[in-house]
Amino acid sequence: MEQSACKPRHVTAREDRIPLFQKAIYSIGGLVNSIQAAAIGAMVIVLNIGLGVNPALVGLVGAIPRIIDAISDPLTGYFSDNVRTRWGRRRPIIFFGAIIGGVLYALMFQLYKGHSESFYFWYFAIFQSIYFLGFTCFSIPWIALGYEMTPDYHERTRLQAASNFIGQFAWIIAPWFFKIMDNKSMFTDIVHGARILSILLGAFIVVGGILPAIFIKERFGDIAKPKRGVGPWNITKDFFNGFAVAFKCRPFVKLCAATFLIFNGFMLASAFSAYVIFFYVYGGDYSKGGTLLGWFGSLSAVCTFCVIFIATWLSTKIGKRNTFLITVSISIVGYALKWIGYNPAHPYLLLIAAPFIAFGLGSLFTLVSSMVADVCDFDELLTGTRREGMFGAIYWWMVKLGLAISSLLSGILLNVTGFNVALGANQTVSALFWMRICDIGIPIATSLIAIFIIMTFEISEAKACEIRAQVERRRGERRSEEKRVEEERRRGERREQG
Repeated sequence: MEQSACKPRHVTAREDRIPLFQKAIYSIGGLVNSIQAAAIGAMVIVLNIGLGVNPALVGLVGAIPRIIDAISDPLTGYFSDNVRTRWGRRRPIIFFGAIIGGVLYALMFQLYKGHSESFYFWYFAIFQSIYFLGFTCFSIPWIALGYEMTPDYHERTRLQAASNFIGQFAWIIAPWFFKIMDNKSMFTDIVHGARILSILLGAFIVVGGILPAIFIKERFGDIAKPKRGVGPWNITKDFFNGFAVAFKCRPFVKLCAATFLIFNGFMLASAFSAYVIFFYVYGGDYSKGGTLLGWFGSLSAVCTFCVIFIATWLSTKIGKRNTFLITVSISIVGYALKWIGYNPAHPYLLLIAAPFIAFGLGSLFTLVSSMVADVCDFDELLTGTRREGMFGAIYWWMVKLGLAISSLLSGILLNVTGFNVALGANQTVSALFWMRICDIGIPIATSLIAIFIIMTFEISEAKACEIRAQVERRRGERRSEEKRVEEERRRGERREQG
């Protein structure tokens, strides 16, 4: 068990506490970040069910932009670590990213019936790729901003808990997007519904996304630039060196691997959940299936609110690592219960699994995001450089890479199971069986591997406090040395003038 550090009973210093208003504004950014991710996952089904695009192509169109993220995320993180403006390092980029991201999200779903499958594929692939390039300018600096808002071990967890709490409202709303798009009294069809809904979501991304850029204060906004040679070659070398250093940091790699497995195992399974509900539980009835899907998603999100509080409280008692091991283990029980819950005779039996599954994602980004902030201190101890942007970019790039893989695999596996959208309610017994196996078995396997990885995570509360003390002492020594050099320079200038 992780030991209590610094004091027999740790108390967050007043200067390390983040004001409630700052937490609230940062958390609105969390809602923006979550709503776009949840919405894309819920709305992309329009390509298959609304426009008849093959599931494998739908999976591929979701994977292509993630390849672009492999370059854009680290570059954006590096840029936000090294840029210096009168408004800070992060805020100008966040402001730009929110506006361009919101506009491009709306454009991405402006699709109409009557075109070929290849047209839909390339239209969505191109606009989604450009969208992710723009939205990265919001998400990566916003994430980095959260890592640096406080140096306190537990206040970091409380900030991430607040952000994830507000962000969970996205996951309450998003499961109902299919039901909304399919509402015949509001829209002519699901494709029309997607067009209108995307405009509303795009507007929210713009408005909600610029708030952190306007109101959040940067802790290291005026930090000195890292010392390096000038010119494109030196900048390129510095970028790749920072990238390599991040991947050499073992605690960070473990956090990336665990998140990759848990989140993307969940997302891969989620791709099957809608199809299992539509075709196994309800025999092709989209209306009833959409209602159950909405209730399951909303209940999971509501339960996640409770999980965030539980995980935050528990982490102050037994540490972040041990809390992670407990909560992810509980989520495995939830995935197993889905086998019982998929019951055509009693469809709403599925809801019993939701509270247990919520422990996985509910604790994941609250705890691991806080742990990444601890890793940033560890990196500063080793290198003398603050690189929240680079670490945040690589961490979320791993999440997105997993999303790309899960998006690609979901379409392929859906075809492998024998699913055929043309058969409608007449899917084969074999296809329905293997769809359930993928939905339940994949997240259980990935969660078990993640538990094994985090069992060896090295940074406890005690070590985190020791690291903080060392880095703050070094910063003080550097400031004293810089002040001494500056005073000597001024004395020299006065002697020359005299």
